Amino acid sequence: MVVAKLSLVVEHQTTLWPPGLQKATFAAGCFWSVELAYQRVPGVTKTAVGYTMGKTVDPTYHEVCTGKTGHAEAVQLEYDPAEVSYKQLLDVFWKKHDPTQVNRQGNDVGSQYRSGIYYHTPEQKEEAIASMKDYEAHLGTKIATEILPAGPFYMAEEYHQQYLEKGGGRGKGQSAAKMCTDPIRCYG
Repeated sequence: MVVAKLSLVVEHQTTLWPPGLQKATFAAGCFWSVELAYQRVPGVTKTAVGYTMGKTVDPTYHEVCTGKTGHAEAVQLEYDPAEVSYKQLLDVFWKKHDPTQVNRQGNDVGSQYRSGIYYHTPEQKEEAIASMKDYEAHLGTKIATEILPAGPFYMAEEYHQQYLEKGGGRGKGQSAAKMCTDPIRCYG
């Protein structure tokens, strides 16, 4: 059973990112609002929320929320580097959350809410480190963001995907239109 789940993850990752497009993975607190921020970026062609950097194979949301799996809530996205650069994606990441907080974002507390950049190429690693140093200098304080090689990414349950666009907890969808600047309500 475990092997089948792992192969599904690999198959998904292979088919989700076609040639010419690249992938990026970011954790910046609750994945709902982070996903919506990236949905609005021109050049981002697909987003998925899920769990990464933990030890449990194919965890559920409830398992991740216990803090025992070691996973971070994350967004993995597909983007066209001809339309948007990785540096621009990093800029969205830094502006979307407070990277100085350890294992939390606002009222959301736990290791699943940690800040992380999970790189897929050596170039992404270099850009992430340089970007973090620049942002740390800009803030004048230490950043808690982890920068690590991307690990297995397990898609969250279907109801979490594009959650805020579909209406969130309030039943009122938020715009995922490219370049939309409407404020993002974290829970709908």
